[in-house]
Amino acid sequence: MSSLLGLTGGEPFKARAYERGARVLERVDVDIGRLIEEGRLTALKGIGPGLARTIADLHLTGTSRVLEELRRHFPPGAAELARVPGLGIKQIAALNAHLGIETIAQLEAACEAGELRAVKGFGEARERRLLAAARKLTSSRPAKVLLPAALEVAEEVGDYLRHGSDVGAVEMAGDLRRWTETVDDLVVVLGSTDPRAALEHALAFPQVAAVSRRNGSGCRVVLTTGLPLDVKVATPDRFVTELFHATGAAAHVEHVQRLARDRGLRLQPSGLSRARGGRRVGIGSEAELYRQLGLQYVPPELREDEGEIDAALAGSLPDLVEVDEIRGFVHCHTDYSDGRHTVEQMARAAESLGLQYLTITDHSPEASYAGGLSIERLKAQWDEMARVQETVTIKLLRGTESDILADGSLDYPDAILEQLDVVIASIHRRHRMSAEEMTRRIARAMEHPCFKIWGHALGRLIESRPPVECHMEEILDVIARSRAAIEINGDPHRLDMEPRWVRAARGRGIRFVISTDAHSVSELGNLRYGVAMARRGGVPAREVLNTLDPVEFAREVSPGPRPRGGSDR
Repeated sequence: MSSLLGLTGGEPFKARAYERGARVLERVDVDIGRLIEEGRLTALKGIGPGLARTIADLHLTGTSRVLEELRRHFPPGAAELARVPGLGIKQIAALNAHLGIETIAQLEAACEAGELRAVKGFGEARERRLLAAARKLTSSRPAKVLLPAALEVAEEVGDYLRHGSDVGAVEMAGDLRRWTETVDDLVVVLGSTDPRAALEHALAFPQVAAVSRRNGSGCRVVLTTGLPLDVKVATPDRFVTELFHATGAAAHVEHVQRLARDRGLRLQPSGLSRARGGRRVGIGSEAELYRQLGLQYVPPELREDEGEIDAALAGSLPDLVEVDEIRGFVHCHTDYSDGRHTVEQMARAAESLGLQYLTITDHSPEASYAGGLSIERLKAQWDEMARVQETVTIKLLRGTESDILADGSLDYPDAILEQLDVVIASIHRRHRMSAEEMTRRIARAMEHPCFKIWGHALGRLIESRPPVECHMEEILDVIARSRAAIEINGDPHRLDMEPRWVRAARGRGIRFVISTDAHSVSELGNLRYGVAMARRGGVPAREVLNTLDPVEFAREVSPGPRPRGGSDR
């Protein structure tokens, strides 16, 4: 709206008000819908009554009287095309009148075809400049987007789409539904009895920056974040099969299609039908679709064609762990090391989320860059934890994230490690050792009697640091003999271990701890990412130690020769 007002050349104050309002809403970390319901929008600085009414209309209906009035004064696509440097309202109107251009993608195609130079006021040189500008806008997007950023955008997209009067079901699909570590693009499937109206509603999403493709069954757009969005519109009778295909992965879909052919069926996005005669087979859910093909239901997180279909044929897929089965937050940092909140703040936040215990595992001395704790500071933390424990009901377990040193020894003397409830052993330095050296280093650490949890096992940072080189099969054999657990780290930048190694560990009977690696109160929310990675590895709740109650958990991870009864405090 600010862009359209700016194009008029008049009412600059109103245009700036809309722009300021947009910035205010971007910074608000509470649900806008709740503010609207409670009539509290005007409590935000810069949001007056008139602007509040417009925001409410946009949020609830996807449009407003002011926006529709503005659109009547401009050619279609004016707000989008105005993002192209060198295009004013007169030029946009001319391109629309002569060439029917409404989107940046259409502008790019017209420039490539040499069509602009035929329009009065557009020469060859200007055409080249506009082509370069259009290409920059349609291609300016990050190669990969981490899960939290993709989820945030997806939630906004979903909230908007669900308010369409012609939209029924709305389901995210693709990478996001399978919870892959990074997301290339968003895919959403809309169910509607009026696909054309639903598609128009999707195209009116305020964050659409460019339309690269549209047809009767959907569209592909680029959002203002740079993330592509594929919208697939399906009538209710084909919604399930469209969602199945859009979820992927492609190899999983193709394998299931082969099974369908073996049964005399044809499985396509448009539906499931008999190969002979084409009679449709009614499908009400994905579970029913898999059942028709003789398969156990395969959760989206497993759909990679990496053994899950054979397991589904045999009926041996486990019930995957759920977030609400986790009883304790494991691997949490405080302001004693590189965390941002105090022991008490972390404890109260964890308690408010309904879990039963919280492990405080700040860094050890070797991690000096992260404020690693000396023995004196570690003991001071124990004292503070004891004081806080008297004021909260959640059980606090004292621990450390002990560095695995270059020679495989653990940071802190044994006498200190044995007084802890939880020891997570991790590598933070010397990531570039040879595979042989790294294997010896990790294997030696696992021989320590206090080694109970292997933290962010391979040390990767998604998109910035590869996993360490080691002989993983050999290491998994060692940890299986030691009966230690492997952490599945929920930090979105780590998500370590990756599913193939989780599956390999499961095959050896190794158990897991799903952690948050939280360095702040808000990062306790990392739990859902850790659970997603565990589900991608096929992990059921019975193989996750922090689905146990506090006493059982402490007994399982109690370091070294301490009595197997948990904390002695």
